Amino acid sequence: MRPATSLIALTVLLLLYGQSLRAQTRGTPTDPLRHAVEKALATSPEVTSRFNAYRAAGDAVDAARGALLPRADLSASVGIDRDRITSRLPSTESMNRRGIALTLTQLLWDGLGTQREVDRVGHDRLARYFDLLEATEQTALEAARALYDVQRFQRLVALAEDNYVQHRYASQQIQARFRAGVGRGVDLEQANARLALAESNLTTETANLHDVMARYLRIVGEMPPQRTDVIAPLIVLGAELPSGSAEVLNRAVVQSPAVSASIQAVRAARLSVQVRDSAFQPRVEARVRSGVGNNLDGVRDQKRDSSAELVLNWNLFNGGSDQARVRQQANLLNQTEDLRDKACRDVRQTAAIAYNDTRKLTEQLLLLDRNTLAIEKARDAYRQQFDIGQRSLLDLLNAENELYTARRAYANAEYDRALAFARTHASMSQLSAQLGLARPASLNDEAGGWNPGEDAPARCPADAIVLPPIDIEALVRRVPALAEPGGPAR
Repeated sequence: MRPATSLIALTVLLLLYGQSLRAQTRGTPTDPLRHAVEKALATSPEVTSRFNAYRAAGDAVDAARGALLPRADLSASVGIDRDRITSRLPSTESMNRRGIALTLTQLLWDGLGTQREVDRVGHDRLARYFDLLEATEQTALEAARALYDVQRFQRLVALAEDNYVQHRYASQQIQARFRAGVGRGVDLEQANARLALAESNLTTETANLHDVMARYLRIVGEMPPQRTDVIAPLIVLGAELPSGSAEVLNRAVVQSPAVSASIQAVRAARLSVQVRDSAFQPRVEARVRSGVGNNLDGVRDQKRDSSAELVLNWNLFNGGSDQARVRQQANLLNQTEDLRDKACRDVRQTAAIAYNDTRKLTEQLLLLDRNTLAIEKARDAYRQQFDIGQRSLLDLLNAENELYTARRAYANAEYDRALAFARTHASMSQLSAQLGLARPASLNDEAGGWNPGEDAPARCPADAIVLPPIDIEALVRRVPALAEPGGPAR
């Protein structure tokens, strides 16, 4: 594509996803999540490639429609003809000729093959439109995931640094006691070993942060927000979600651009079969030709030649190629129907898992918060008891590691939950809308009134998985059995 055309495409994308955002954020601090998604949509090669495919599909519609209009051909020739006829005197004769002619050709009938081709590329254009919407939603989700991961590992690095400081402090205490003659050498070695492990954890988290920052740079197209002493607030898109999984799954299928694109692919493939069937029909054209010149068309002294004719061409045998192409397109139609049903199943699975993760992680966060608070209190008590000699160094170091693990699990659960909400919105094709990024009316009207009709997925189970809640009381009732001889070992 020429640079000017690429600039036009990029400008359209910026208008597509940037106008409402700039209107909402003017004069207010930039939302990092919204900014990351907007930037990714404006610069993503995946989005621009789908946009260019959509524009190319529109050009294909115009190209196919052109076959229904008259065709004008202008031809010109100049040459010399020389022939030898032994029964004529003189037997050899030469003739200079030149001429120019205009031919108009209008298709009258081809078994509706051209009209069906126009309809086919129209469905393909709409499929490319839905592909563009799917690419934008997936890019928005990947940008959100990239930002969440950067923020996640920035927080995990901070936790690893704090864990290292705690182990360093414990090591220095043991070292001071050892030098004073009141500590044991094995305690010092144990403290140094845990300190080395804490430093290794810090190195690992720092390396992970580098990797997710590189991923953010690839997806968003700019460097991620740098880490500061103040942890950025976690943005959770928990609003406007259905209350039940069945509604989430239904909305996911109905609103999914991937499913809609697959339905359009089925319709296009069905028309491809009909286009191939038209090869068995005659082709009728009307032609009008007029030419002027000298010795026109090799006829001596002819100055002008005009003709009007109807031309019929009917292929009666083509070596079986036409039948084979019809069978080929029929098999491809079956394949597109299979892919449509697969797309529906994939969408339902993605939506079901994402929505279940939002509920599961919401419950887990409450439990992990209680776990972290309890371990923190135990760690503080162990430190006090260690200072007065009532706890061993191993108890204190184990408590420090357990607290670090608990804090790390809580932080991961927080970002996993935020990402689960984003995944749920994306599965229903509403993540961009949740972030205030609206498409212009021109593109919204592209699929106005669209519906799957009879081409809806046929092999896509509509069931929603419902698991019974965990019965804690029943588990508690099993506890006394453990005290009985020969009780259950579970």
